Amino acid sequence: MDPVTLTTERLLLRTVDRRDTDTVYAAAQDPDIQRWTTIPSPYLREHAEGFVEQAVPEGWAEDAMFTFGLFLPSGVLVGMLGITMRSLGTGEIGFWATKEHRRNGYITEATRAAAHWSFTTLALDRLEWRAEVGNTASRAVARATGFTLEGTLRSALTNNGVRRDCWMGSLLPSDLGLPSAAPYLPAAGQNSRKTAQ
Repeated sequence: MDPVTLTTERLLLRTVDRRDTDTVYAAAQDPDIQRWTTIPSPYLREHAEGFVEQAVPEGWAEDAMFTFGLFLPSGVLVGMLGITMRSLGTGEIGFWATKEHRRNGYITEATRAAAHWSFTTLALDRLEWRAEVGNTASRAVARATGFTLEGTLRSALTNNGVRRDCWMGSLLPSDLGLPSAAPYLPAAGQNSRKTAQ
């Protein structure tokens, strides 16, 4: 797939390339991004170059990972978001925000737009979110976007060579009022629980 550009009320979501190398490199120096994501740490300029020149374009070309830089109309980078294909009809979303632009709803806004796109264009039936236990900022974005938190997975993430527990959640097309590409039959009791609430 060729890279696409999405727009929201306040953001432009577009692929990143060579012109963004310095910006990505500078943003990724933030200790919180290195702590809570699986980017290399320390994050070197060669990592930024490999990301924007190889990983991002190859991900789009192979329909394997769809990466968006999140930009203000002024061109300022406020975050990064990617959807990685995990299996037929299932993708996993990941994101980070630049230090200067946290806690203003940009990542939630971008996540909603990317989720809608993944359901309508990629025909995903399930979008998963994972974050290391303790990453409350990521969990807040997932909740605000409408993800259902499904539990804690033991030893499910590797960060800097250490296996860690993670939270997991899912978003379905129906959570955004969209139809699924494939029929979905919830487990017995799911509908009755929803009715009883």
